[in-house]
Amino acid sequence: MDILKNIVIVIYVINCLAVIILALMQSKDDEGASSTIMGGSSSSFYEKNKGRTKEGKLKRWTIILGITFAILSIVLGILYML
Repeated sequence: MDILKNIVIVIYVINCLAVIILALMQSKDDEGASSTIMGGSSSSFYEKNKGRTKEGKLKRWTIILGITFAILSIVLGILYML
């Protein structure tokens, strides 16, 4: 059981570092509320293909690794209860 805990901890640490790095690499979205007030349009070519850009891929991987982080946290909690 100790070997399994150590393996999960190593994966957990790698996942944590990856989430931190990806979060720091993302650009800040400045549009926010001012876009809503000024009537910013979200039907541009860029908005429709945002998932194919570098920013879209970074966001997708950050979400995937964030979900993995949550799952690994639960698994570690269960392993330490046993």
